[in-house]
Amino acid sequence: MNKLLLTLCCITLLAACQKVVVEQEKPAFIPEPTELVVGTLYGPQIYFTSGQGDSGYDYEMAERFATYLDLKLTMKPFANIGELYGAMRQGEIDIIAAGLGDTPARREQFRVGPPLYRVNQVLVYRQGTPVPKSINNLDGEITVITNSSFVDTLTELQKSNPDLVWNQEKGKDAEELLTMIAAGDIPYTIADSTSLDINRRFMPELREGLVLKEKQPVVWLLPANNSDKLMSELLAFWHIEKRNGTLAHLNEKYFAHVKRFDYVDTRAFIRAIDNKLPKYQATFEKYAGDIDWRKLAATAYQESHWNPNARSPTGVRGLMMLTLPTAKQMGIKNRLDPYQSIQGGAKYLNSMLERLPNSIPESQRMWFALASYNIGLGHVEDARKLAQAQGLNPSAWRDVKSVLPLLQKRKYYKKTRYGYARGNEAVHYVDSIRRYYDTLVWIDNQNMLLELRNKPLQTAEIQEEVVDIQVPQQPLLNQSPEVN
Repeated sequence: MNKLLLTLCCITLLAACQKVVVEQEKPAFIPEPTELVVGTLYGPQIYFTSGQGDSGYDYEMAERFATYLDLKLTMKPFANIGELYGAMRQGEIDIIAAGLGDTPARREQFRVGPPLYRVNQVLVYRQGTPVPKSINNLDGEITVITNSSFVDTLTELQKSNPDLVWNQEKGKDAEELLTMIAAGDIPYTIADSTSLDINRRFMPELREGLVLKEKQPVVWLLPANNSDKLMSELLAFWHIEKRNGTLAHLNEKYFAHVKRFDYVDTRAFIRAIDNKLPKYQATFEKYAGDIDWRKLAATAYQESHWNPNARSPTGVRGLMMLTLPTAKQMGIKNRLDPYQSIQGGAKYLNSMLERLPNSIPESQRMWFALASYNIGLGHVEDARKLAQAQGLNPSAWRDVKSVLPLLQKRKYYKKTRYGYARGNEAVHYVDSIRRYYDTLVWIDNQNMLLELRNKPLQTAEIQEEVVDIQVPQQPLLNQSPEVN
């Protein structure tokens, strides 16, 4: 009996000496993400939805990044920068991709991605007012958007210019401020150089003043915490796209053709949209075929300013400025009949598109076709061969447009099959058409929005239709993003 008691006591003592083992809860299962949620702002160079689909520099890069991650892309637009910041802090979005500049204040709050492109920050004023000579000698105050990088720039300038003051607008976006400048409602604002270039196509009264900051990087923003993996993936993606020429292509696509600005021409084009285009629009739509009719209309304006009796010293005539051999080839009997001319020009332009090599991507084929319409397919093919000989991509418009002017130099054209061509004019020709086309798209979307807003919103379907157009309520003349 004593032995049994001793054994029981030993067992009890040993049990008391053991650590209490508490079964730990298994970590909660965190599912792999299935979508990339990108916070953004509306704007033609950022994110814009129209009847032609989604577009914008940031949108296209976000779409590529989502594909790289094998995730579904969800673009989530916000009304202003402050709301973007709040959504990021609340974990509602993964990335901010909204044309925002890299600033110290943003680096304190978020992680900053690699640069997409660079812009100058410029003072903007209205034509007809005195040219601002100094930041300290302005005829009125500067108005900028709350939370924009322009506030950081002005704060820094104030250190050496203590009299500098400005207004901050929380309830308006940068586009509205530019509209107010054009209308003479406010004297000055600040915009990035690309935004100003884009907006002057619709508001030619805008003028560029002092450059307040040069070459500011435009970046994406990531959460300050728990974003190591996403940042690593973004950097790897950025290096691939930069090496592949995607960044250069998007810069050319969205910004290169808007750098040239002609006030008189812009005003004349806007007037012609009201006075001349209605007479021919139905014909452009009828004969455009697979081409967006607005590209055909823009081409006709570049050719003749929609003048059916136009004539050049070289003998091309009519609304689409057809040569006599081309008109005969297209089955056109009277080049001065505007409707026949549009039919012939559309047929000829479509034939140029069909004859281009399959290696040229769909998104750029129109620019090659337009250059061919201007100087001939043979000369464009010569330029493609020159581009390839120089290690450039013969199927990328940005590369071919850089060598087209070489066709005017004997050193180069003597080695080509088709010889001399005014390649520089072809580049200008295509750039001009792209600007006219952008203007037509913007005005068309504005008109659609106004038409829908004037209808009684009796069903949810109509309301959704209005939302899907996604164009800010502005007076006629452009929408520019709330950038920086």
